[in-house]
Formats: sequence, C-alpha cells, structure tokens
Amino acid sequence: MRLSISHQTTYRYDDQVRASIQYLRLTPHDSERQKVLSWHLDLPRPVRAQIDPFGNILHVLSLEEPHEAIIIGARGQVDIDETREAEHEVGSALPFLRFTRLTEADEAIREFSSRQCRKRTDRSALIDLMHALNQHIAYTPGATEVHTSAAEAFAGRTGVCQDHAHAFVACARSLGIPARYVSGYLCSEDADHLSSHAWAEAWLDDAWYSFDVTNRLAVPERHLKLAVGLDYLDACPVRGMRRGGGGEYMHAKVVVSTAPRVITQMQVQHQ
Repeated sequence: MRLSISHQTTYRYDDQVRASIQYLRLTPHDSERQKVLSWHLDLPRPVRAQIDPFGNILHVLSLEEPHEAIIIGARGQVDIDETREAEHEVGSALPFLRFTRLTEADEAIREFSSRQCRKRTDRSALIDLMHALNQHIAYTPGATEVHTSAAEAFAGRTGVCQDHAHAFVACARSLGIPARYVSGYLCSEDADHLSSHAWAEAWLDDAWYSFDVTNRLAVPERHLKLAVGLDYLDACPVRGMRRGGGGEYMHAKVVVSTAPRVITQMQVQHQ
C-alpha cells in the first residue's frame, strides 16, 4: 500500500512570542515494513536532522526572533508492506520495561492485565488484552488531555488513541513484556477516527508486534510509523516550548490518501 501524507499544523498566539523551540518527530524512516519514497518538511527555516535516543528522526526548530505564528508542514509518500506482522531491530528492548508517569501501572491495571492474560505472555494473550482494553476504555474525543496518565484514563474508562496506547503499554510492562508508544498515521475510512494516530508495540519472540487498541488491529497494514518512545512525550510529532505569546491557538490538518483516491481527511481546531 502506498500512502501519501499531507500534514500542516499552525500555531497562533494572542501576543508576540519572544522565542520558541519545537521538537519535531515528523519524519518516518525506512524499516522492514515501510519504505520512504519521498518526504519534505515545510518549516520557517532550514533545520538539520538528527537521531534521538530511540532512533527517531528529530528536527529541532528554534526561533529566536519575535513571532506571532508558526506553520509546520510535512508531506511525502511511503510504501507499506501490508503482509508484515513484525519488525526486527538491533537495539535492546529492555529499556521499554521502564514505567513513566504516563504509563505507570497501578493496582487496578496490574489486576486487569493478570486477569485478562492469566499468566500467558504470548501474542495471543496480548491480542486478548487489546480487545479487553478497547471495551474498558471507550473512545471519547475530548475526554482526556495530553498529560492524562494510563491509570487516570483506565479509571475514567474514556479516552482517545493516546490513552489506549498508554494503557496497553502499562499493562504489558506490568506483565514483564517490553512495550513502547508509537506515533504515526492511519489510513482509515472511518471519519470518527483521526488520521494522526497512536498505537503500541510489544517485544515478543525477538521482534516488535503492533497492537492498535483503538481499532482492535494486531496487523499494522494501514499504519505509517513516525516515532517510538516510552510514552507520548518521547514520540509525539510536535512538542515545544516558548517565552511569551499569551493564549495559543492550534489548527491542524492531516490528509492521508492512497493514490489516486483520498481515504481520510481530518481537521482539528482548538485553543
């Protein structure tokens, strides 16, 4: 499957921002299941690519002059191997056993994981866990925030793809299985689900397997991976800091298509 991506995010502010820095993980890299044919970032100024500790392609955009808006764009085409179920990597998976504030497994999550998997730690057990989490945490846009933890979303029983991914990672790590957060894009005909997406991967049999709790998918045939990390903060496409500016208004537009027909179009606006 060949996916075409167009992603533009605009930040506007009530007052002038004196200076800002944006950490961009908006560039996919080649792997066993995806081949990047072309990719371009549209930024206010040229920036160099670097590799972060998790192997993600990172661009750091620093604006030291006053500004009232920032427009960040990404576009390109990527071929996806729809038949590949797992990916092999050279690096150790052990760091992905570490809990973070967003993925801490409390007693409720540990009990839930144990009950669902019943001492099984194979792929079949994690697929059962994926389905159980989908039923437990109802997909509810606006119910949580970017800093909502897995335990909070699990207790509230509502959330979005970020919360589903965090909850799955927390459950898997509580079972002693390395797991990581993944950010990227999803090609979907379901207009209720966003094109910009998050899911989880778990380390089984010396390979990374995907688990998309939101869509109950264990084969990433329609997923384009951007970045991975211990949680959202490590892998989110755009993360930044600024001095001044007052209120912030963000407008994002993501279009994912399989040539020549556009499959999914999503616009988000908030302040």
